[in-house]
Amino acid sequence: MAYSMKKGGKEVGQASVYAKPHNMSGKAVGIQSNPGKEPNRSKMDTLDISVGALSKSAGDETVKTDGIKIRGTGAATKGTMARGPMA
Repeated sequence: MAYSMKKGGKEVGQASVYAKPHNMSGKAVGIQSNPGKEPNRSKMDTLDISVGALSKSAGDETVKTDGIKIRGTGAATKGTMARGPMA
């Protein structure tokens, strides 16, 4: 039996005392063995692994090297090009 543990006007006990598990629309939810979406991402063969510039799912894209020269870098020798979305 769960009971209320209000302190200072706020509920500090377990959530099961005042709220049953529900989704954002207020409907009850059940417990699932794999709550994520398929495929099961806990297995190595379905996991999308990347190390540095190498990725399991990426194609043969080249590294982006173009960009625009940014102002106000002072005496900087590296990091003077901006390559992101400029909007």
